[in-house]
Amino acid sequence: MGKGGGCVPSKKKVPSTLDDQLVARDAPIPVEEDGAKAETNAAAEAAAPPPAAKLKIFIVFYSMYGHVEGLARRMKKGVDGVDGLEGVLYRVPETLSSEVLDQMKAPPKAEGIPEITAAELATADGLLFGFPTRYGSMAAQMKAFFDTTGQLWNEQKLAGKPAGFFVSTGTQGGGQETTAWTAITQLAHHGMLFVPIGYTFGAGMFKMDSIRGGTPYGAGVFAGDGSRQPTETELALAEHQGKYMASVVKRLSEG
Repeated sequence: MGKGGGCVPSKKKVPSTLDDQLVARDAPIPVEEDGAKAETNAAAEAAAPPPAAKLKIFIVFYSMYGHVEGLARRMKKGVDGVDGLEGVLYRVPETLSSEVLDQMKAPPKAEGIPEITAAELATADGLLFGFPTRYGSMAAQMKAFFDTTGQLWNEQKLAGKPAGFFVSTGTQGGGQETTAWTAITQLAHHGMLFVPIGYTFGAGMFKMDSIRGGTPYGAGVFAGDGSRQPTETELALAEHQGKYMASVVKRLSEG
């Protein structure tokens, strides 16, 4: 027996059947199969319908001291809580000069909420307009904005769109109902559908144990001299109105 004889396996030795099985079992999946699987997945993805775009409700408001804005933000929460709906906040342009606003001690406008143009209204699936009262009707800033919608009226771009109102007044007798009521003329001339909340808020509409804004026409807040902030009940009513409007818009979209 030569040196190392019998201890070194022959380089020409054919693997055993068990070796073949182990190699086959441990071998990576062939590239061809990977490609076929990828093609199958791609075909399935291509066949799947794209996700449906969310219906949009524009919450368009004017707020001098922040009371209407507080309702608007809570209203968006209500809209966003309905599947398939999204609330979008917009301001209407200010008409007063900065000098006048300073004299009125109006705080700066919060950042992050863009101003809307009249043409953009046509892209909404539903609209909620919020504004403070001025002698029982909407503030001049909101009226000035509605006055820019003449082209939309001429082309009937807003006809059939559901819309609602929410308001802010200084006192309990300051126009919680008349401010919304007198604003209905704007919707009527455009052929829009006024959507009041009625008494859908339930027991919260009948409580007499605290001061509360809001009417069957829509959510509301009492601002007093400007220092009073919306109560949780007033904010909850605004959230309810957002949710209620979203449900109406959703039903209308389903035909």
